[in-house]
Amino acid sequence: MGLYAEIKDDFSNAYKNDPALNSKLDFIFNYPGVWAVAWYRIANKLYNSNFKRFARILMGITQILTNIDIHPAATIGKRVFIDHGTGVVIGETAIIEEDVLIYQGVTLGGVSLTHGKRHPTIKKGAVIGAGAKILGNITIGEYSKIGANSVVVKEVPDNATAIGIPAHVIEKGRCKDPFMHNMLPDINKEMFEYLLKRVAILEHILVEDNKNLLEEDLELEHIYESFIKAMKN
Repeated sequence: MGLYAEIKDDFSNAYKNDPALNSKLDFIFNYPGVWAVAWYRIANKLYNSNFKRFARILMGITQILTNIDIHPAATIGKRVFIDHGTGVVIGETAIIEEDVLIYQGVTLGGVSLTHGKRHPTIKKGAVIGAGAKILGNITIGEYSKIGANSVVVKEVPDNATAIGIPAHVIEKGRCKDPFMHNMLPDINKEMFEYLLKRVAILEHILVEDNKNLLEEDLELEHIYESFIKAMKN
């Protein structure tokens, strides 16, 4: 596929990913992510043709206009859509495969000053939630989903959902609707609920010495152990 065809495909893909897009005029003022990817494709061709300084200047201007920072040496596949896009950073050695959806504030960053591959690889079909930080030379699996504001420093397998700081895989199996970020569980809330229930049970045991409460406490302990085991995985 040629350069023009790739850019045309990016523009067409925006209609599939954003129901708010109603006209071609919207592209000019409301879709910096589409423009950033389009200019990246031009800069990437220049960079690979050894016009590296010009490519960097082009992406510097693009960053000023779109508030999206993409290194021209990064690898971005077909139909990658950056929704809204403000604050997105994509590092030099990052690899993004086709049909990936990235929301605003996402960082694909490095954790090393050494040369070589130091940025993430995002496999096809993945969805990266708003504000997520994916750091280091790690791989985010195919059709996986990263929750908003998560910090990912470890590999995420295919068809998995990861959330938290640092992120943990909480669910495996391809998500039927990758846009339903509101359905992700709240790990902190679940932990606080556990602690409150545990304290209440222990208080009752101290006051009443109730056998049923002891059994309930043991059951709650099993739930807690399962929760910790899932977090470690």
